[in-house]
Amino acid sequence: MSEKLAGKVALVTGGSRGVGAAIAARLAADGADVAFSFAADPDEGKKTLAAIEAAGRRGLAVKADQADPRQAQALVEEVVEQFGRLDILVNNAGVFVTGTVDAPDRDQAAFDRQLAINVQGVVSTVVAAVPILAEGGRIVSIAASGSATTRVPFPGIADYVATKAAVTAYTKGWARDLAPRGITVNVILPGSIDTDMNPADSEQASFVTSLTPLGRYGRPEEIAGAVSFLVGPDAEFITGASLPVDGGLTS
Repeated sequence: MSEKLAGKVALVTGGSRGVGAAIAARLAADGADVAFSFAADPDEGKKTLAAIEAAGRRGLAVKADQADPRQAQALVEEVVEQFGRLDILVNNAGVFVTGTVDAPDRDQAAFDRQLAINVQGVVSTVVAAVPILAEGGRIVSIAASGSATTRVPFPGIADYVATKAAVTAYTKGWARDLAPRGITVNVILPGSIDTDMNPADSEQASFVTSLTPLGRYGRPEEIAGAVSFLVGPDAEFITGASLPVDGGLTS
């Protein structure tokens, strides 16, 4: 694998496991030093740190609650303090809370936290990063399948879909705002990805794969590959784009 990101510093939010861990490992393999945030258990990030260091790069794990704007600010400041710069920001941290608007047992606090992490957490991190992001920098956010950001395919996911649609809208606006500095801003729209939070052997897996032309769940490494492309030199003229990585779900 070429070191196309040599000399770059990347920050991946929610990088201790699943898709975030795969992204952190791929960016390190591409030559970047990589910092990542984790929400609670520092042990979760040990494998990610090991993967970064195995690629010969510097790694940094920072505990941060992305729902708290002050912690998002402190996260970015810690990265700059340790590495001296920031070139790439990947907004991956997020939660998935379901329930219909009329459910008698609706946990409004959980939905409010989902909004805080999935939307305000992204906004706060971008606002903190932009002043110090290098000219020609890269911002990539992980949203949801393109079909979910334009329609709601089944009940109980309106709140989640709304958060991801907001990130997609912010992406298009930020791409305009930051274009004069050569900073590109794009969003990846993943389909169902095989992680511990959404395993390919779950009860609903057969239904999910039946909707996907390729007939399977995606792998975290496939999302990481898409991020690798968007933050690399071959994507300098791509900004404000929404890239589906969903096995043809939106085709």
